Amino acid sequence: QVQLVETGGGLVQPGGSLTLSCVFSGSSFTDQTMYWYRQAPGKEREWIATVSSASLLKKYADSVKGRFTVSRDNRQRTMWLRMNSLISEDTAVYYCSGNGFWGQGTQVTVSS
Repeated sequence: QVQLVETGGGLVQPGGSLTLSCVFSGSSFTDQTMYWYRQAPGKEREWIATVSSASLLKKYADSVKGRFTVSRDNRQRTMWLRMNSLISEDTAVYYCSGNGFWGQGTQVTVSS
């Protein structure tokens, strides 16, 4: 059974940083392109980052480009999202996705 588990969310002040983790289990991870999405209150789910299976390709939404960095370690079956210079508009539930599966999400709140 495929399972994705996100951790690392929390409350952070504007300008602060957080690193989210996504652990992938139950199926092949190394050959999967992985994604981060987020959903803010009252808004649709938004794609924010992609990392290819060997990390050769990384893409970011304009809203996070230059502030967020996606990475992965296939041996650890883990993907990360390093978020810097956080702003209130980054407040959302963050989800990882791969192979058609989704995690349960982790809440990130940016507030003073």
